[in-house]
Amino acid sequence: MLSSGQSARRGRFFNCHCDPEIPDFPKPNIGPFRNGDVPCTCQNTEPANQYVSKDELDDLQKRRAEEFRQHQIRSGKENDVLILAPANTPLQYPMRGFRVTPMNKTLIPGLALQTRKRAVYKVSLRVQKGVLSVLDVQEGEKVDGQNEKHLSISSSSLQQINELLSRLTYTSTIYHIKTEDLAYFTFENHEVIFPIEIRRLSVPVLFDPGKDVNSQVTVLIKAFLRYKELNVLIKSIRWNYPKIKIIVADDSLNPEKVVGDNIEHYIMPPAQGWFAGRNLAVSQVTTKYFLWVDDDFVFLNETRIESFVNIMEAIPELDVVGGQVETNQFSFKLQYEEGISEEGGCITRVHSTHAPLPGFDGCFFADGVVNYFLGRTDAVRRVGFDPFLKRVAHTVFWWPKVAAVVVMTTDHSIDGFWGHNFGLNEYVL
Repeated sequence: MLSSGQSARRGRFFNCHCDPEIPDFPKPNIGPFRNGDVPCTCQNTEPANQYVSKDELDDLQKRRAEEFRQHQIRSGKENDVLILAPANTPLQYPMRGFRVTPMNKTLIPGLALQTRKRAVYKVSLRVQKGVLSVLDVQEGEKVDGQNEKHLSISSSSLQQINELLSRLTYTSTIYHIKTEDLAYFTFENHEVIFPIEIRRLSVPVLFDPGKDVNSQVTVLIKAFLRYKELNVLIKSIRWNYPKIKIIVADDSLNPEKVVGDNIEHYIMPPAQGWFAGRNLAVSQVTTKYFLWVDDDFVFLNETRIESFVNIMEAIPELDVVGGQVETNQFSFKLQYEEGISEEGGCITRVHSTHAPLPGFDGCFFADGVVNYFLGRTDAVRRVGFDPFLKRVAHTVFWWPKVAAVVVMTTDHSIDGFWGHNFGLNEYVL
């Protein structure tokens, strides 16, 4: 897993640490535009790239750029655009997309007054969860209410009014990592309201995908008693993937040793159940993706994990891609009605899918799939597994993931079987 500020020798990506400054926005044109990317300036610290050899740096930076591009898509940053309202009223203001960090002074973008000539122009703004101020007020510039919730600006010059509005800042005064304020912008009998989104910036967690499937995927297995089947499964995995890491979470009553190259075998207290084992296994993953299989599955010669990876890489919004085991697709959607607070809601499983996945024939959005799927490590970790559930796992596993992860399934399959020492299949595009 690649996280800012950790050693490059471990295969992590970095951001530098920047001194806090007042965030600025580009001079706006009317309409949507993205908040400008401002390069990070590392001061009084060592740049992380010094730990990477020069012949590897260029390739590493390209991989990080691609991972960050996918992170932006997954986190919705593609839609994080600033939209300014044109002066249908005399007031121009940001309709959406104005985001600040808690208790940090930030310029409000796009404020302007457009009106006919008057002897005196006066505008005012008020907020609830912060204070307003104009930067670098000079002698003769009339600003009342500096560093207060209500601020007014007056001038006999429209140009000067707009110049002062371009230097107007907002600072939240209540620490909260996720909240919103409303700003009321007034001129004469005109008033508009625009939102101010207050958010702590999160550090992107990026995984270095490396150059092949061995650095992209870890195979996870929850084992219980069936060591004969487990060893057959591991042997079948090694036919096509001799170097891929395998993690086994084992809560058998009388544990046996599971040995082999690049195998991590974790012994649990007896009979803790599927979900406790899944939590343990996923917690040890250091790759971008993991492949979940049951301990009585078998890889066929035609099994190709890369098919799953290619789908996930092409569509960063996906969190889980599931395939078929034999003819068992076991995909479904969950319908939830919230109900009343005293009785709770109703959840119904329907053996169906939501909609086709554009560009991929035979692939569909769903809410749950069979116990053979490729999961995005950071997404599944955020939701996790409920260890209270020990044996009921096919449907209940997906309940807390509704509206939390994006699941896809496919109806493609190849001949094979599943069950004790039988076959594991995946779709072939």
